Amino acid sequence: MILLLSCIPDRTNLCSNHSFDTPTIPPHSGSSSILLSLKAVTLDGYFSFENLEHAAKDFGNIYHYLPIAVLHPKSVSDISSTVKYILDMASAAKLTVAARGHGHSLQGQAQAYQGVVINMESLERPSMYVKTGDVPYVDVSGGELWINILHETLKYGLSPKSWTDYLHLTVGGTLSNAGISGQAFRHGPQINNVYQLEVVTGRGEVVTCSNKKNADLFYGVLGGLGQFGIITRARISLGPAEKMVKWIRVLYSEFSTFSNDQEHLISSENSFDYIEGFVIINRTGLLNNWRSSFNPKDPIQASQFSSDGKILYCLEMAKYFNPDETDILNQNIEKLLSELNYIPSTLFLSEVSYVEFLDRVHLSEIKLRSKGLWEVPHPWLNLLIPKSRIFDFAQEVFGNIVKDNSNGPILIYPVNKAKWNNRTSMVTPDEDIIYLVAFLSSALPSSTGTDGIEHIMTQNQRILDFCTKAQLGAKQYLPHYSSQNEWQAHFGPQWETFVQRKSAYDPLAILAPGQKIFQKAISIS
Repeated sequence: MILLLSCIPDRTNLCSNHSFDTPTIPPHSGSSSILLSLKAVTLDGYFSFENLEHAAKDFGNIYHYLPIAVLHPKSVSDISSTVKYILDMASAAKLTVAARGHGHSLQGQAQAYQGVVINMESLERPSMYVKTGDVPYVDVSGGELWINILHETLKYGLSPKSWTDYLHLTVGGTLSNAGISGQAFRHGPQINNVYQLEVVTGRGEVVTCSNKKNADLFYGVLGGLGQFGIITRARISLGPAEKMVKWIRVLYSEFSTFSNDQEHLISSENSFDYIEGFVIINRTGLLNNWRSSFNPKDPIQASQFSSDGKILYCLEMAKYFNPDETDILNQNIEKLLSELNYIPSTLFLSEVSYVEFLDRVHLSEIKLRSKGLWEVPHPWLNLLIPKSRIFDFAQEVFGNIVKDNSNGPILIYPVNKAKWNNRTSMVTPDEDIIYLVAFLSSALPSSTGTDGIEHIMTQNQRILDFCTKAQLGAKQYLPHYSSQNEWQAHFGPQWETFVQRKSAYDPLAILAPGQKIFQKAISIS
């Protein structure tokens, strides 16, 4: 580990080892003077100082840190001016800044206790610029939603190549993490599909960066958890977009057969365009539930299949196509399926539009919102497990720790890291093939049972404890830790570079305090 350079002011405690707890301290004694001074900042947009509860909420709905103000920027200069102003008052105030996109953080990462939250969706967006030709791309605002990018680029027969499962997220939000979905085995995560960024650093500087210009900042910001800069604009790689999707699900009763088939598919030529999977534990009537969206290849056999009391593994695949390619597509799919070892009676197929498939989770959101089940706590746990230990993980976790998955889906699928750029800030296990395992639980706020938040978080901790004890070499994706020692262990050999970048681009630790990696400290007079 390195210590920070001596030029970093003493009042900034970048390497504190104290744990971070939910704040219970009273407001700053100088809060009113801070509010007055913020009101004096010249902006194209504006600050709001009342009714800020929305900025203390996120999708996780577990942590709630109330800011002192919310900035609604109209221009990038609004963001730059605000950061510079807070930088100048650093010695007098413990003010920090958090960029908030669509509010889908899980553990308060986009919140700023007694600080300033920037509402990135209010950033006045120039029209998306789509460049066609040999190297197509789209220039977008950091506050733009991926679903809007999809609709705009499809007008040109193009679309981004790498996605997340849910598209109602901002560009800046996913690029600050990674952006992983079923296309990542082929194209890498979203952070590997960016040509250029515009970033406001923790010094308030507006910097354009790419792999050729200001490359250290470019790679630092990608997967950098908001620690080095706020993404205000991005140039995203595009590829040809098909119109339709053949969507397929099959089941397995043995984990090793399931994982072997997944690994085979991500390594195959002319494979599917999307490959994911999920675990089903002790679910009844499973295939009947699928019938609303999928058709069984053999209805009679499917009706005789029972999922009761079993642990099953679903392999989910999709192939993109245009209507005039149906015959060739069906031949390719038949060939790919013939190489797999799933339970024959569980082959289910569906045909949907490209937009329907990519925006599939939004339909679930609409249903859950109608039942009042969307804005509940979401104590999610996302892990990256090396291929060599995935069987050990599955045996213990699905055999002894997780008894059912009635609280939400459990995703599990491999990606090939050989397609990934290892210069970004994202941390992964060391092996070429790694598995994303995501426990996407929803909790009932008032419950003290197995569907309550306490039970789910205890279960999550048991999974983490097993990973540590068994030395699996796992890493958290969308990580959450409460002390800097834990963060240092998470980053491992990359920690030194991470700290160096923090000192270079955000020396007073103003940005993204909700990640709880670096703690801003001030001198007390």
